[in-house]
Amino acid sequence: MAGTLFVVATPIGNREDLTGRAIRTLREVSVIACEDTRQTRKLLDPAGIETPVISYYEQNEAARAAELVARMERGESVALVSDAGTPLISDPGYRLVRLALDRGLSVVPIPGPSALATALSASGLATDTFRFGGFLPPKSARRRAELARWVDSPDTLIYYEAPHRIVETLADVLEVFGPDRAVVVARELTKLHEEFTRGAASSVWRNYSQRESIKGEITLLIGKREAAAEAPPREQLREDVERLVEEGVPRMSAIKQVAQRHSLGKREVYKALEEEQ
Repeated sequence: MAGTLFVVATPIGNREDLTGRAIRTLREVSVIACEDTRQTRKLLDPAGIETPVISYYEQNEAARAAELVARMERGESVALVSDAGTPLISDPGYRLVRLALDRGLSVVPIPGPSALATALSASGLATDTFRFGGFLPPKSARRRAELARWVDSPDTLIYYEAPHRIVETLADVLEVFGPDRAVVVARELTKLHEEFTRGAASSVWRNYSQRESIKGEITLLIGKREAAAEAPPREQLREDVERLVEEGVPRMSAIKQVAQRHSLGKREVYKALEEEQ
């Protein structure tokens, strides 16, 4: 009989979050495919899991997927794990799962921790509908363009971000969504120094911009636009900008001032001006 591919979620910080089912599965499979064998062994050894591990990461994913599927076709079962959390969620694994399914093999999820669900559950933001966007682009221009696509979204937005970019990203969030949009930064989830920073975009950006150093895994959440926060008529936005320009304020500065006055992102004021043309 052919083997099975088990997609196993692992702790995002606290090792006690490794489930009993995950432990049993990791003990019973023939091999564990993981991003970093050294990192995974730190999780396996304390749990008494002696199963062999094999590297599976972005650079070797194509070749390794074929190798692992061949092993399953010979009757071995394989567990796929990431360094932390649920595999395939902004981590490698899609090629392996897709190839296994294409070959008619069984793929079984072993659920467990996920940073996006963990952060959302305690964020205080709306949870009825949400959109997960993975990692934001590293360059500010592309990052702002991505954020601007969802400025009027009825969903809570969730992204992963690196600690060395979070201040710049929060500045972009402030620019695109305006100073009053609800924002939550969840850092070091389930770990000793777990932290939720909640508030308006302006206050959360100010909080992080004043820190000397920022460490740890970060999940960024942006609240959906509330129906009560209706923008003023676009005719008014155009008039406000033109009035400032007539007073000698540079056009770009006028747009920024009007956006801040109405708690809007600059892009929304741009739209109003474009309609005039």
